[in-house]
Amino acid sequence: MNSAESFPAGTSPLSRRRLLSSMGMGLGGIALAEMLAGGAEAKAAAAGPSGVMQAFDMAPRAKRVIYLFQSGGPSQLDLYDPKPTLVQRSGEQLPESVRGGQRLTGMSGNQSSLPLQGSPFGFTQYGESGAAVSELLPYTAAIADKLCFVRSMHTDAINHGPGVTFMQSGSQIPGRPSIGAWLDYGLGSSNENLPSFVVLITKDKGGQPLMSHLWGAGFLPTRHQAVRFRSGGDPVLYLGNPPGVGVENRRQVLDGLRQLHEHQFVGTPDAEIAARIENYELAFRMQASVPEVANFADEPAHVLDAYGPKAREPGSFAANCLLARRLAERGVRFIQLYHSDWDHHGHLPNLIRKECQETDQPAAALVSDLAQRGMLDDTLVVWGGEFGRTNYCQGLPEAGNFGRDHHPRCFTTWLAGGGIKPGTTYGETCDYGYNIVRDGVHVHDFHATLLHLLGIDHERLTYKFQGRRYRLTDVHGKVVSGILA
Repeated sequence: MNSAESFPAGTSPLSRRRLLSSMGMGLGGIALAEMLAGGAEAKAAAAGPSGVMQAFDMAPRAKRVIYLFQSGGPSQLDLYDPKPTLVQRSGEQLPESVRGGQRLTGMSGNQSSLPLQGSPFGFTQYGESGAAVSELLPYTAAIADKLCFVRSMHTDAINHGPGVTFMQSGSQIPGRPSIGAWLDYGLGSSNENLPSFVVLITKDKGGQPLMSHLWGAGFLPTRHQAVRFRSGGDPVLYLGNPPGVGVENRRQVLDGLRQLHEHQFVGTPDAEIAARIENYELAFRMQASVPEVANFADEPAHVLDAYGPKAREPGSFAANCLLARRLAERGVRFIQLYHSDWDHHGHLPNLIRKECQETDQPAAALVSDLAQRGMLDDTLVVWGGEFGRTNYCQGLPEAGNFGRDHHPRCFTTWLAGGGIKPGTTYGETCDYGYNIVRDGVHVHDFHATLLHLLGIDHERLTYKFQGRRYRLTDVHGKVVSGILA
């Protein structure tokens, strides 16, 4: 039969492209309409998520996360995990029975000598919990009973790039969605006028570079990636109107763009077109909300003073901690702070003291501030890096001037609020501070627990890409029940 005779006059056969396009218009159009509606009804329903999840998998303990990421690998042996044996045996060789043939980095793997190095800093037990904290962290020590110290974190990565990427995305290879992107995908936004995922980076810091893939959306739609706030000037570039352009003019331009994008979407139902429309609309709403949240003029002097002398300096870690609290108050779900320059291969005693002076008071003030405002119960605060440091000296030990290499086998992270058991020290490392001897917590376990506290079963939040269903915890991970309140 002639194919042309199979169709009524005035019609033509549907090509594969036209068929898929028409189907996409139906399904994609529904999605577009929902996006353009602003999701107001869903976002008004505080009892449930407005993302891809239809309901929480379990009752959430936390509504939001503030993650104080310390890039470079802070030395747990000099901050949170005292080892008297290590101090007593400083200068002796690392026993092979302790090392157990474990790999070392190229920076110390070829050393002919691996001399043990105890911490030169004193430790004291604080609060009713008796948590041991270094003399370098007096402000953190003062809030020890609000914190849960996990001394038994471990990771698969031994170098910074893969290590930081692993902590942020559950994979050592760039290209996977970051934690905040997964949360935005699953739970959606709880506010209309600010992003649900914001990144803040301490200005003027050295150390390893921080790449944008760390807060990217990976293979998720791009609307789930973070918005990075800059220090000083405009927190978000190109957010303000050019000279001579008013709000009404901007609104008219956006309406015109929206019509063009909607027309494009009809012919090419691509989710990225819908994401572009949504981003333009969010930027328009952020024109008022971002300058307001970044302006500390309404903060009392005693609050600014509590965060430390640099709280009035935009882009400092102190200012970013205060800004994180203000963002959390306004419904931002995931706030990621990056503070680098913890990579102390040499001159550790002086350099680690400097980093502690920059971060100790602001981090403790943030926890206390949230508690005073009644927000700590449903805000999860996390402090930690990508791995720890070795118990032996990199290079030759010098009096008061030594370094430590990367150590993935054990390191310390602390958490507070959001369903975490306060006044707890979880996990244990050996007397040499080299291996975990009790209650190890892998990076995937950490991620599974974080998602659990937000009401998400880590095995169920998935995204199909290239024929496989991916998740933040890959194919591993278990919830660490021992740190839950």
